[in-house]
Amino acid sequence: MLAKVFTCAMVGLEGRVVEVEVDISPGLPAFTIVGLGDKAVQESRERVRAAIRNCGCDFPMRRITVNLAPADLKKEGPAYDLSIAMGILLSSGQIVADMTKTALIGELSLDGGLRHTNGVLPMVALAQQEGFSHAVVPELDSKEAVLVSGIEILPATSLTQMISHVRGESEIAAITGSTATFLEEGETTFAVDLNAVKGQEHAKRALEVAAAGGHNLLMIGPPGSGKTLLARSLPSILPRSTPLEALEVTKIYSIAGLLPSDAPLMSQRPFRAPHYTTSHAGLVGGGHFPRPGEVTLAHRGVLFLDELPEFGQSVLEVLRQPIEDKTVTISRAQGSVTFPANFMMVAAMNPCPCGNHGDPVKTCTCSAGIVSRYQRRISGPLLDRIDIFVEVPRVDYEKLTSPEATEGSVDVRRRVEAARERQRSRFTGTSIQSNSDMGPSEVWNHCQLEEAAQRLAKTAMEQLHFSARAYHRTLKLARTIADLAASETVTVAHLAEAIQYRQRELN
Repeated sequence: MLAKVFTCAMVGLEGRVVEVEVDISPGLPAFTIVGLGDKAVQESRERVRAAIRNCGCDFPMRRITVNLAPADLKKEGPAYDLSIAMGILLSSGQIVADMTKTALIGELSLDGGLRHTNGVLPMVALAQQEGFSHAVVPELDSKEAVLVSGIEILPATSLTQMISHVRGESEIAAITGSTATFLEEGETTFAVDLNAVKGQEHAKRALEVAAAGGHNLLMIGPPGSGKTLLARSLPSILPRSTPLEALEVTKIYSIAGLLPSDAPLMSQRPFRAPHYTTSHAGLVGGGHFPRPGEVTLAHRGVLFLDELPEFGQSVLEVLRQPIEDKTVTISRAQGSVTFPANFMMVAAMNPCPCGNHGDPVKTCTCSAGIVSRYQRRISGPLLDRIDIFVEVPRVDYEKLTSPEATEGSVDVRRRVEAARERQRSRFTGTSIQSNSDMGPSEVWNHCQLEEAAQRLAKTAMEQLHFSARAYHRTLKLARTIADLAASETVTVAHLAEAIQYRQRELN
């Protein structure tokens, strides 16, 4: 007897509906799974066999063939266990049900329990788009699944419970939810508040401008001046994620298996800080079955690269394309996968190996050649993609011990959100979220300078030798500064501040 049930497969961040066909025919006992499944899929034979027996059902001692269609699509992971088990029970006549509108997702344990499964959110979203009315998921992943509206979620704890539900002996209560509910209930506390940073008013201003427009930032200063603390306070002043942004990030973390069990929705913007020993694949993604890297895990958030010159030069160069295109494409022999990578790059570095070059207190022990070679580890094309360069000098004792309260993240965040709201209104009807996302046509339309500012821009181009990319990035930065000042026009003051952030020489 032939039975058909449905589940979902993930290729990168895109999903495909998989039809699970189960045929039980006379012959010597055999259990075969076809359809380009990886090792985890092939091993599901033993998990399914044990789960069916331990649930009190009979495992057919006949020739069992399972086909995962489409057969030319590579499948990976244990999420097919539940669908294979239900298909066998249907084909053997132990249960009778119409499951053509139900997607079955979940990994089985040997006793029939349903384990946590990666990628539940994007798979349920795919099922909803394809017209399925119900989705069966592990109860552990139910909070993640109900973020998708328009489909009923059946949270099952075990194969036994699912069998009882199909037979009508005990019904699994369907649940629904919405993204907005979880956003309202989301955690709003942050690890570091901006008022924890003493002094560094210039750096705080640069941080505010970067947050308001989504601009890339490089901080340069001696060890212990507060660069890392400033970077870690950045999430506290970024605007709150929209429901669409939160869902995008949650899907990525669900597929990567990094979604916290107590936080079904990533309501806070991600902050990723990879170590400088990370590889190409760790940074941009890769593997036989391509997985998202740090640039994708930082999507809609911050990618912090501490000790920037210590990263391998070839590793840093792979950032150039994601920074520019906001996506990263990984090509393999069997095809290519595109991941989103719209992130703010925030980097920190010392001016030299000893860290004291230019310090008025400590003497630098590095020769001019060593300093030059150290700074040349960062290529010109990568520097050209950084909008803001800011020096973070040593903090004086008086500022460090001052009892005077400094401005906290709440006040700065209010100004940043007001600037972002102006940008959303300006770019209504487009895919652009912030000023840093603008292309040449948007720069031409929205970054018009007053006459005096045009003269300043021409002088800066001639004397500072800006490239076309650097010029456009300066205009975007000036537009952000104008938005913070609630100005419709980019004035000389706005452009002048933007130009002083554009620094080509690190020394």
